[in-house]
Amino acid sequence: MPNRTETSLKTSGTKLFAVMRPKLKSHSLRYIYTALSKPVGLPGIHQFTAMGLLDDRIIDYYDSENQMKVPRQEGTQSRKSKEQWFKVNIAILMERMRQIDSDLHVLQWMHGCEGETQPDGTLKYVRGLDMYSYDGNDFLSFDEKNGVWVAPTKEAEATKRKWDGVQVLTEYTKGYLENECIDWLSKFVTYEEQHPRNTSPPEVYLLAKNSMEDTNVRLTCFATGFYPADIVLRIRKNESVLAGEDGLMSSGVLQNEDDTFQRREQVEVLRSDLSAYSCEVIHEASNVSINRVWGKKLVIVFVICQTSVVFFSFLDPCLNSESIINIFRP
Repeated sequence: MPNRTETSLKTSGTKLFAVMRPKLKSHSLRYIYTALSKPVGLPGIHQFTAMGLLDDRIIDYYDSENQMKVPRQEGTQSRKSKEQWFKVNIAILMERMRQIDSDLHVLQWMHGCEGETQPDGTLKYVRGLDMYSYDGNDFLSFDEKNGVWVAPTKEAEATKRKWDGVQVLTEYTKGYLENECIDWLSKFVTYEEQHPRNTSPPEVYLLAKNSMEDTNVRLTCFATGFYPADIVLRIRKNESVLAGEDGLMSSGVLQNEDDTFQRREQVEVLRSDLSAYSCEVIHEASNVSINRVWGKKLVIVFVICQTSVVFFSFLDPCLNSESIINIFRP
């Protein structure tokens, strides 16, 4: 029997090995389908949309109006059949819940998998996801461990009983998540590793506009056009980095149409505040480190959006680097 000292050494050695062992990199592949019960007639909102995401980046897209896609996995004909499936099932759910046709309803399906890259370069399955939501609420999800569907609402129980009774569906769902999905994920990851995209440095703009409060001004630091997505963006007051408790708001990293990324942060400050406000942007992949300082004189910022001039909004989706008319220069 090992003595206490030997046991302690073995335990310490195990902990040390765990610390020294390199962290495995994970990858994910998800497909999200969204269907509306009727068209809404708004630009950019389609009755049916399907998209594939590799590590949360769009690699595949299709909608009912444009019917265009990135030719990766499923063909356009497959997407059209799914579009028809959604139309039929929205009608079934509306009838089951005694809903009227004049109301708008939304059915969504998301499925995918996550894998970890092993030391030999292969991708090992970690977990899968297959779930449905209706009008923003969870409707059905697949319990992979027990091989059953979970119905969190009474309206979903009939579908659960029907699907649980089809053994072929259970086997197919489990097999897709653990095998087919992870195979496609491995192919996508390998392709991107063999065809790396060139890095792209961020373009950085310091913006300012009047606040709703006459005594305040809104400062925004906007970085766009960078790739890959990892970036550090900080707004400082003198030498202190501002955070949420200081009123800082962040968009997080968002994807542009050309697959580059953008991020913006903003904060409201008093016009009378004489502190030095600056923005620091670090993009290690492109070896860029930028630090810019707002001037003391307020410059009103406008942007052009859909041929009309409007005040810049923090959440305005039409903003891009070419839309800026007046900006703060360091």
